[in-house]
Amino acid sequence: MSGRITTSIGLAIAAALSILIALLAGNGPAGPGELLAALTGGQADPLMHTVLVEIRLPRILTAFVVGAALGLAGAALQGLLRNPLADPGVLGVSGASALGAVIAVYFNLAALSVWVTPGLSIAMALAVTALLYALGASAVSTTRLVLVGVGLSSFAGALMALLMNLAPNPFSLSDLINWLLGSVANRSWLDIGFSAPFWIAGLVCVLLAAPGLRALTLGEEGASGIGADVPRTRLLVIVGSALLTGASVAAAGIIGFVGIVAPHLVRPFVRHDPGDLLIPSALLAGTMLVLADTAVRVLPFAIEMKLGVAAALIGAPAFVWIAARARGMGE
Repeated sequence: MSGRITTSIGLAIAAALSILIALLAGNGPAGPGELLAALTGGQADPLMHTVLVEIRLPRILTAFVVGAALGLAGAALQGLLRNPLADPGVLGVSGASALGAVIAVYFNLAALSVWVTPGLSIAMALAVTALLYALGASAVSTTRLVLVGVGLSSFAGALMALLMNLAPNPFSLSDLINWLLGSVANRSWLDIGFSAPFWIAGLVCVLLAAPGLRALTLGEEGASGIGADVPRTRLLVIVGSALLTGASVAAAGIIGFVGIVAPHLVRPFVRHDPGDLLIPSALLAGTMLVLADTAVRVLPFAIEMKLGVAAALIGAPAFVWIAARARGMGE
């Protein structure tokens, strides 16, 4: 059995256990019998059924899928750019997606429909992807692509700061800050259903790019020399990452660092193969975010810590450690 399959099976079991732990934990913890009755439609207490199935389970699944999407996007971008520090923010997609949500909140467009904020978030992610290709992303080198992404991300950050500075009242500013800090609290099955098609489309794009990512370990010229379609691989990874990231920001706001840390932890177990790295990275990132959100729920704070803050507190030191150990762009 290959290292990828063994690793994936182990991480899938860990993911399932983390979801189970998350369901059982929290205020008014449920027992295994109550959990089984609630999930199978048995004779469960109506209040417990509502807490487990309508409140806790959608939140947990949102955390898992958001983490998995960001881990998958991070692994794909690291393979494309051959840089262990790449993540969904490297192309400006995260910043643009968050800007879309901030615009919806600032101009009170969310009052028109509950779908306006996530819809605009995803639309901005796709718009940046289209802009990258209009600027020649399918032909330019990955170094230039990163530089363009950094510029787009900085510009989006400046616009978000401007809108926060011009916020008409403290309530509007509070809404903006809450979105930018990232959270999966109060998520519903409708939120998951809205983002699901974009997550699935992004997953398909990235998995189709796996053979090209393997070829890119030889460099762009080497990959082209053995017949790999480098522009197609770049297109699939960028579009797939945009869909995964846009849908994740739409569902949970900005969650940083998980897209960098998870692929780095998994890489030694798949012999550094960027194609085999994709699914294990998604599973580990999803598990990490579920456990982080569970900790956020059970910690005895007067005000619940935002998931994005918890992820940054854990991920930022890990990022520094990864950056300090990386000796070259190809690692």
